[in-house]
Amino acid sequence: MGKLKIGIFGAGRGFNLSKNFMLLNCDIVALCDKHKERREAAAKQLGGDVACYESFDEFINHDMDAVIVANDFHEHTPFVIECFKRNIHVFCECISNITMAEGVELIREFEKSKSIFMLAENYPDMIFNREMKRIVDSGTLGKVVYAEGEYNHPVSAYDKKFMKTYNYYEKHWRNFLPRSYYLTHSLGPIMRISGATPVRVACMNSYAPNTSDVPTACYVGDVASTIITTNNDGSVFRFTGCAKFGAHHHTYRICGTKGQIENLRGMGNKVMLRYNEWDKPEGMPAENLYEPKWNDPDEHLIWQGGHGGGDFITSRTFVNAVLEGKQPPHPYDIHSAVTMSSVAILAHRSALEGGMPYDIPDFHKEEDRKKYENDHLSPFWGKNGEPPTLPCCSNPDYKPTEKQLELYRALLNEPD
Repeated sequence: MGKLKIGIFGAGRGFNLSKNFMLLNCDIVALCDKHKERREAAAKQLGGDVACYESFDEFINHDMDAVIVANDFHEHTPFVIECFKRNIHVFCECISNITMAEGVELIREFEKSKSIFMLAENYPDMIFNREMKRIVDSGTLGKVVYAEGEYNHPVSAYDKKFMKTYNYYEKHWRNFLPRSYYLTHSLGPIMRISGATPVRVACMNSYAPNTSDVPTACYVGDVASTIITTNNDGSVFRFTGCAKFGAHHHTYRICGTKGQIENLRGMGNKVMLRYNEWDKPEGMPAENLYEPKWNDPDEHLIWQGGHGGGDFITSRTFVNAVLEGKQPPHPYDIHSAVTMSSVAILAHRSALEGGMPYDIPDFHKEEDRKKYENDHLSPFWGKNGEPPTLPCCSNPDYKPTEKQLELYRALLNEPD
């Protein structure tokens, strides 16, 4: 096979990812985005040779080997399925599906195709998470029994630029995003490091709405979902979705029967590896604070990608999977992706029901698929203006104040 021909669906995040594929000697041959300004800006930066489309129906017929699916967060599934129908490989932004029925359909269509599918979850490939996996794989921690993951991304309520850039119309998905749904940055790394898969989930939310006169149309008054899973190897995970408590951080902790390793809040990429005195490896101290190294032949390229190098390594994993004709490893494969989406969806339902646990379906099994094939509940507005069918907040009656909405609408009308 020669150079891979890559199409971009979604010129914002998709364009950012495309730079990594160009570093990997792929050709960006087509670009699709419904927003003219964003489409034209990306095409200009790509050099002008890329074919541009407003319509996905036209874009998908372009000659290409793979598509970066990076459109709106809650609208990936139908477009991924269209790629499957044409045996086009898919590098899909997170999450893969936002209803349980979509997850069922996604798996069924994938099984009919010859496509490689990879979830474009980049946080497992940050340097400290790669180091944690290396240590776990070495066996010195013993059996992994517990892991934590936190993705904490607070944003100032007075950041008008952020609001206009990322929440640019009233029914935007971010204004209706349950706190558990954006969870792959917290769950993905601990699944990758440990090798475990969740089988049961429970969730409790922290409710603390902003009552100040700030511009917002957000219908979610929760600031965090705290999610607990039991896993297929007997371990337990505790992790968040996209939280906004305390200070900004993304941190992970892996505990085994002999020791633990974690990256430290506020200390860059440093990790702390600790053992019990009676279990420490020969020649090692009980406590080891250090900054890990990449030890990767592509280190000169890794730093040119985004998200601490994770974007490049994840893109490389996908390219290698396509070239080798093999599905990517856990947790990037389609069953892991749909499992993570199911955790997100069912965790939110657990929070709405006071923490009631839910079993996570095994989408390898048709009997589990049948339970959810008609489950279309969604907290988001539909593409044709259909209202949400599920509350997006643990307090179903919460909504922004009239003053907040007034300020938000005025902000959107301000000149850039």
